[in-house]
Amino acid sequence: MTNIRDIADHAGVSIATVSRALSKPEVVRPETLEKIKLAIAELDYQPNMLAAGLRRQRSGNIIVAVPSILNPFTAAFVQGIENIAREAGYRVLLGITDSDQTLLDTYVNMIAGKQADGLILLDVILPTIVTQADNGVKRPPIVAACEYPPGLNIPRVRQDNVEAAAVVVAHLARLGHSQIAMISGPEQQQMARDRSAGVRLGLRRAGLACEEALTAEGNFTLESGYRAMQALIAGARPFTAVCCANDEMALGALAALREAGIDVPGQVSVAGFDDLRFAAYSSPPLTTVEVPTVETGERAMQLMLDQLRDPDDAPREIVLPHRLIVRQSTGPAPA
Repeated sequence: MTNIRDIADHAGVSIATVSRALSKPEVVRPETLEKIKLAIAELDYQPNMLAAGLRRQRSGNIIVAVPSILNPFTAAFVQGIENIAREAGYRVLLGITDSDQTLLDTYVNMIAGKQADGLILLDVILPTIVTQADNGVKRPPIVAACEYPPGLNIPRVRQDNVEAAAVVVAHLARLGHSQIAMISGPEQQQMARDRSAGVRLGLRRAGLACEEALTAEGNFTLESGYRAMQALIAGARPFTAVCCANDEMALGALAALREAGIDVPGQVSVAGFDDLRFAAYSSPPLTTVEVPTVETGERAMQLMLDQLRDPDDAPREIVLPHRLIVRQSTGPAPA
């Protein structure tokens, strides 16, 4: 079995240098590090992560807490985390919380028990220890990749949901739409509130009214988008466009419009948010806001690594850019 001495001999360096390269690669000269990486690849060396973790008081595990695995966003997000974690020698443990506070706190306790080194959150709930941190309770390494109240002091990766949603409204206003409806997410979630605020901001910028009768609330699922669109169709106020707080609800809305015999985009334009894989293949293809989901996971894991290396010098926030993807689900307002 290949060991660290074999790697050192193959790379022409000392055993101590190989050890540093495996535990603290940032302190090794880049050209030396490349030689060691090449030797590892050529000899197919598999480091004993458990033993290394015991020496560093680390487990080599990172927990990713998600409310569900049914959302396509989650799979792409976890893939991004895995991309960086694998390269850094960490294992990813997936924890499904069902938004249960007690279960989430159990994952935090695994860090205290040295079964994991940190927690990445893709959930709207927060561990109890986060709310207690101001009372002198030491907070473990945590990174958030979901929207929380602005004053929350947790390193996080996010997108400017307010401005991104406003961009969608601006696109519809340029197409001549003045009666724009909204299917929002659950208002108890910060992300849903931010996207709703962005729609209202976009309407104000365009000089348009935000009418309560043209607002329906969903819960980010296909079914809720379908039901919300049915409610809008049955309402007294006409509309020619609708902004949906995510792509799943937009897809449900498209189904309800199709069932009612309403042409998209000839009679009603529909826009989503997230640019999930199916958005380009819906009927018609969906105009939406691109959320760089895999990159969100990658940057979240990088923030975690930065915290583990130096908590005092780690970045506190990364804001990723947004981009409007215009497809065939939006068109000029009907005469």
